[in-house]
Amino acid sequence: SATSPAPIVSTLQGKIAALAKEKTPLFQSLRKEYADVSLGEATIGACIGGARGIKCILSETSLLDPMDGITYRGRTLVECNEQLPKAAGGKVGLPEAAFWLLLTNEIPTDAEVKALQEELHKRSTIPDHVYKMIDDLPRNVHPMTQLSMGLLALQPDSQFGNAYREGTMKKTDYWKFALEDSLTLVAQMPLLTARIFRNVFFDGKHIPSDPSLDWAGNYAHMLGVNDTEAFKEVTRLYLMLHADHEGGNVSAHTTHLVGSALSDPYYSYAAGVCGLAGPLHGLANQECLRWLKETQKNLGGKEPTVDILTQYAKDTLASGKVIPGFGHGVLRKTDPRYVILRDFAKEHLPEDDLFKLANVCYEAIPPVLQATGKVKNPWPNVDALSGTCMQYYGLTQEDYYTSVFAVSRAVGCVANLVWSRKMGLPIERPKSMDLDALEAIAKGK
Repeated sequence: SATSPAPIVSTLQGKIAALAKEKTPLFQSLRKEYADVSLGEATIGACIGGARGIKCILSETSLLDPMDGITYRGRTLVECNEQLPKAAGGKVGLPEAAFWLLLTNEIPTDAEVKALQEELHKRSTIPDHVYKMIDDLPRNVHPMTQLSMGLLALQPDSQFGNAYREGTMKKTDYWKFALEDSLTLVAQMPLLTARIFRNVFFDGKHIPSDPSLDWAGNYAHMLGVNDTEAFKEVTRLYLMLHADHEGGNVSAHTTHLVGSALSDPYYSYAAGVCGLAGPLHGLANQECLRWLKETQKNLGGKEPTVDILTQYAKDTLASGKVIPGFGHGVLRKTDPRYVILRDFAKEHLPEDDLFKLANVCYEAIPPVLQATGKVKNPWPNVDALSGTCMQYYGLTQEDYYTSVFAVSRAVGCVANLVWSRKMGLPIERPKSMDLDALEAIAKGK
């Protein structure tokens, strides 16, 4: 519990508290002395256009740079992949090590990661009534619906929620209880989502958790589609690369918003998962994979070349369709997550037909998009390749892909909740406008 934490949790608490102490003078100074400094204009276009680019959320764990891509606590993903501890014999930075980094701004030692893995295994138990509820659902209930239901069914054990209701939690301790819940939620995600997967696609034949494995390796093991170490590695890589993407995307912002009302991490991330289930947010890699498969079919067995794909891309655009997997709301060059996955694929699946096709697309499509003059970023993003890698290892159940994303994104979303409570951030309450009010401002009335 939050009153007598395990040694590794005490270590984590100490590191978070030390980092907060170091950051507090800056936080106080910005809040008191610079509160009136403008971060840029909120225009009518931004108001109508989804608040895109408006700087109005504080998120400490990661920052998205148009050129470097996402950085975890100031480190690029290439640096994270190099510096974070690996599984035995592996080359991929572990996602649970990224969780530590997001929480503490430190690369953990191998011993710290091992202790964290053991702690996560201890916390991963899911009550029987939650499994029973999930097992009793019809098989055609979407995995993301099942996941959000499962998270809500786990909510009654929230330490944050229970301590708040009992009136025993001091405001200065909110973050410690948020950390307790966050560690447990992250620990439970692989078991919950693997349960859903095996129910829906494997007739309820389950594979028990293996406490000797790391967090992501064990998740790959419980999915049961591929026994190889390479599948465990690609799962680690996917979960590490998608762990956080600053605070403005739908799942992160929803989690943050709901958490700002002091809803506990289970309520907050269940809401985030519902946002992730939206086709515009979490379905991208599924849609890219479908597009690649359709393209492959339309090529009718022809070897894909840059010339063929260039024409195909032009025809696709001319028919009014979009090409999924290219472009990004913020990035202005190739998504570093794509580059890291492509390097993995070159090493592990160089002869895979879909990967070969994706590779030719990488050469052919950006110039076509650039030539239209309408695309700010014609380069591929991570979704252009992640589905291809899953498919290669036998994870072919595309309706489940968003659930894998949800396992990963839990890490960043809850790390952010811990920091929001540590900084004492208030309930979020932006101002809304109606069209008449916008018109009055527009016409200077």
